Amino acid sequence: MSKTRAVISQLIDLVGREFVLTSEPDTQAYLADWRGRYHGSALAVVRPANVEEVAAVVQVCAVAGVPMVPQGGNTGLCGGATPLADGQSVLVSLSRLNRIRATDAENNTLTAEAGCTLAAVQQAAQAIDRLFPLSLAAEGSCEIGGNLSTNAGGVHVLRYGNMRELTLGLEVVLPDGRIWNGLRGLRKDNTGYDLKQLFIGAEGTLGIITAAVLKLYPRPRSTCVAWLAVRDLQAAVELLGRLRAWVGERLSAFELIGQSALELVIRHIPTMRLPLSVAPDWSVLVELSDPHENAELDRLLSTFLETALESGQILNAALAGSLAQAAQLWALRENISEAQRIEGFSIKHDISLPVGRIPSFLAQADRALQAAWPGVRIVVFGHLGDGNLHYNLSYPALEENNALIARSREVTRIVHDLVAALGGSISAEHGIGQLKRDELRRYKSDVELDLMRTIKAAVDPKGLMNPGKIL
Repeated sequence: MSKTRAVISQLIDLVGREFVLTSEPDTQAYLADWRGRYHGSALAVVRPANVEEVAAVVQVCAVAGVPMVPQGGNTGLCGGATPLADGQSVLVSLSRLNRIRATDAENNTLTAEAGCTLAAVQQAAQAIDRLFPLSLAAEGSCEIGGNLSTNAGGVHVLRYGNMRELTLGLEVVLPDGRIWNGLRGLRKDNTGYDLKQLFIGAEGTLGIITAAVLKLYPRPRSTCVAWLAVRDLQAAVELLGRLRAWVGERLSAFELIGQSALELVIRHIPTMRLPLSVAPDWSVLVELSDPHENAELDRLLSTFLETALESGQILNAALAGSLAQAAQLWALRENISEAQRIEGFSIKHDISLPVGRIPSFLAQADRALQAAWPGVRIVVFGHLGDGNLHYNLSYPALEENNALIARSREVTRIVHDLVAALGGSISAEHGIGQLKRDELRRYKSDVELDLMRTIKAAVDPKGLMNPGKIL
């Protein structure tokens, strides 16, 4: 019996024949990323049901020297959960690990398995009158294991932080099949290295996250949402500072939307309507929230907006008068990625910068790119409150756009070099995966790369965990 057949036979014995997929119709959905950019191959897709089965699967693969690719909801944007094309890996789907193991209202924590969707975790928190604040457009399908592995951010990082800040403990299956149980719900634990941080953001290259203890917060009982037309980018940055000083911790989101992004949503999503009479050059979506029912957030924000209108920082504003109207405003923001997907391929960048340097970056990048590719369409949106921009380029005409896509490396070099020069990062919340693996070598120092390789070699000496990603 060949090694491949022997491994598949052992996996079937461990998890059952119906949960070891080998035929092309069964495996196809697991072997391509959400954007359709990466297509891989695998010996099999195995779907364990619990941490013990994950550990047993890893032990079989480790003994046989078979690489493993962990995968959650497969909504990643950098090819991190897609196997390489060599067909040598076993893809380990965590979607059956979907239990909420515990909730603790007194400790404000929730323990969820890696295959729980983000929406399921949000609902479990709400059931005990708490909030899990991570919020993403893909929250109905993305899974907690993937959120952890990419250190997901989303729209509320401004107030609550990303997954590193939202996680207290982890359970991880190590590359040799041992289970590390670090499921501790402690805010203070000063007993050596904070091991969980090794695995958060590691994209499955150091082990397979199977469960996590997550932080919960008081559930908001008052919210206020507004769509603002701002004078320019500098005005948006100044407005952010003034608003934070005015409302403090109540500011939970401050999203920037460029005109091109808004126009794509209106064009491709039939239910969407402009919130103001025209699509301004730059819009900001603001959300305030408070755990008190009578927080008078509308009055607080309205007073602030009156002064901003008088000073000329904002040109117009639409304040949501109901939960339905607030949801409609958020839908404009959350449908940008889907509208871009319908429009066609674009060159995408997920970058972060010090907030005050964002206007300078956008001005310099626009000049450089328009000089090299006149008339290129630049679609900008993102989380201005934490300095994270999604900066995407395309041409409306198919032939021109294909020519641009073929020169992606040159486009990306202009963008990433400028980001680095301004003290930013080439990956804010999407991870590295396959897409930015080579870019990482250009922008990380030799010392940083050596440290990362040392950790990888120590934890995964055989190099079996998610090969070809990050390093």
